[in-house]
Amino acid sequence: MRNLFFSLMCMVVCSAALGQAASIQWMSLEEAVEAQKKEPRKIMMDVYTQWCGPCKMMMANTFTNANVINYVNANYYAVKFDAESPGDVQFEGKTYSNPTYDPNRRGRNGVHELSRALGVNAYPTLVYFDEKAGVIAPISGYKQPGQMELYLKFFHEAYQPGAGQEAWEQYRDSFEYTWR
Repeated sequence: MRNLFFSLMCMVVCSAALGQAASIQWMSLEEAVEAQKKEPRKIMMDVYTQWCGPCKMMMANTFTNANVINYVNANYYAVKFDAESPGDVQFEGKTYSNPTYDPNRRGRNGVHELSRALGVNAYPTLVYFDEKAGVIAPISGYKQPGQMELYLKFFHEAYQPGAGQEAWEQYRDSFEYTWR
């Protein structure tokens, strides 16, 4: 009887642990670039702000989706970057900062130079980088899990440097969605 109780308790604990949703393994841009040296992968960077409603929706609805989590963790280095953060970022031999950041200001708070350098002009924006940290494209706007599937798979599986709009349109038009 004691062994049966112990076995049942183990099953309950293991089931609870397995039932907890995994999460995207977020890192800084510097960490992702360093990781690329050991294991080349593309980078997906979520550029957001604290006050942005669609950014919060993506965090709550998209980046918690099991399909998104599993695909991103298996195929990308995921970077989360607050476009109004005060800290310096080292990228491509340059130091980027937010010189207009004011620690006493509430709400919008200056734009980090890195955001501008990456072509970000709306939030949220997902910036995709190649395996050598070269910017492929910034894609702005809220994306649901199904919409993320298209972009994640295109940049991981089909993107070729120099491929133009035609290659994207052909991929997009023939894409079969599997995430809902």
